[in-house]
Amino acid sequence: MAKDNYDAVIIGGGHNGLVCSFYLAKAGLKVKVLERRNIVGGAAVTEEFHPGFRNSTASYTVSLLNPEVIKDMRLKENGLEIVKRPISNFLPVDDNNFLKVGGSIENTQKQFRKFSNHDAEILPEYFRRIENVADVLRDLTTKTPLNLKGGYINIAKTIFDLAPIARKTNELQEDLFNLFTKSAKDFLDGWFENDHIKACFGFDSIVGNYASPETPGSAYVLLHHVFGEVDGEKGAWGHAVGGMGSITQLMKDICEKKGVEISTNAAVEKVLIKNNKAIGVMLKDGSEVFADKVISNLNPKLLFKKLVDRDEVNQEYRRKILNYKCGSGTFRMNVALSELPDFNCLRGKEVSEHHKSGIIIAPSLTYMDKAFTDAKQYGWSKNPIVEMLIPSTVDSSLAPEGKHVASLFCQQFAPTLPDNRSWHDKKHAAADTIIETVNRFAPNFKDSILGMSMLSPLDLEEKLGLLGGDIMHGVMSLDQMWAARPVFNYGDYKTPVKDLFICGSGSHPGGGVTGLPGKNSSREILKA
Repeated sequence: MAKDNYDAVIIGGGHNGLVCSFYLAKAGLKVKVLERRNIVGGAAVTEEFHPGFRNSTASYTVSLLNPEVIKDMRLKENGLEIVKRPISNFLPVDDNNFLKVGGSIENTQKQFRKFSNHDAEILPEYFRRIENVADVLRDLTTKTPLNLKGGYINIAKTIFDLAPIARKTNELQEDLFNLFTKSAKDFLDGWFENDHIKACFGFDSIVGNYASPETPGSAYVLLHHVFGEVDGEKGAWGHAVGGMGSITQLMKDICEKKGVEISTNAAVEKVLIKNNKAIGVMLKDGSEVFADKVISNLNPKLLFKKLVDRDEVNQEYRRKILNYKCGSGTFRMNVALSELPDFNCLRGKEVSEHHKSGIIIAPSLTYMDKAFTDAKQYGWSKNPIVEMLIPSTVDSSLAPEGKHVASLFCQQFAPTLPDNRSWHDKKHAAADTIIETVNRFAPNFKDSILGMSMLSPLDLEEKLGLLGGDIMHGVMSLDQMWAARPVFNYGDYKTPVKDLFICGSGSHPGGGVTGLPGKNSSREILKA
């Protein structure tokens, strides 16, 4: 069997694994990346799903990718192009009414006045307060969480790092407390009176979150999706030309130019551990790769469930990691279309700004709550939550001329179906429900479908290693964030096994295509 030696070997070529490998190679380390699939990128890849139609397979939109990662990897200089949405979101309310959010605060206020003068007037203050909180937490996302297991030194450092929050105004402290503890509904009830307007903001609280907007703590998930920016515009969202795979393919090329060795079709079978120290990995074909440090870009629960022998790790840690909660309630579809959706509330099949936005089919918080309660009882809702993007309206490379592709990000769908049913048997029925839901708002949608791909929660797990279909690599609840992600006092990217690290979204600061777990972990790995 072949035996290769490296300074670091990374399991999984998702975007965080690539980012981590870049920073390690930049520091002079000899790095090897091993990817199970035939393409790197993890959930951020672009693939053909119907003849002539390409689209992002799982992750589907850009905002959270950290500006420092973009700058350090020189992604824009190497060809990354992001097209900003003209407006953030379009929300059909019923056959006659709709809301548009974004473009400018004045435009959003004008839309809000259709439903509530109060909500329109208070909007600037709401944005100011949310952005103040986001600024504080953006800074924390770039720092390594501080653990108390190191004794008095770490306690002192914890107090020092949290001091900036303690010095903030009472207003900001109150907003932080409310966002950490309240449900999205309770938080938004304190600001707005109209339920459709609340839905525009409340949708962010259930993205990748198998929960109701009435679930305590869901307000923080709302905030997590505010952290992003595009070209310096905070809160903006955009489309990467060529799909999300254009980002990770650029990352791959940049890493290889730095000397990183990347192997695809290289499934890791086992982490090799000797005397509580990781020394390398064994691949499925029996070959071994040895390294001073082993870094996992996998869901941390998957790492310790599948790749680390139960006797090779502290049993208390193993118990906790196997209880790490995963499951985001996500069903993901790509659809090839002969024409654009023609919405009852805003007619027209010519490309318009609402076709270029995030189209949210979830007209109220009550609708979102019912989707969750139905999913718990039946497996999925008769009226699921659907966010539709049509990236071909801004990127002609994705579809034949005159045709379009639509991304459908759908919730809530139970990670595990009740009554021992399998998603492999039920995903077509679930997809039909999604299509009928969209068709109620845009009656030409169903007949315009030329082809589609479907990824149920189980498909997401089997194809991309997303346990329970969890796009965040673990539930983004406060008991699994910061120093408790994935396990309390192991938020510093380390594990109980010496020289075994994690660098994926199951570590701080969590899910989304940010690159921050990869960047942050590389800093700690280089210190170790």
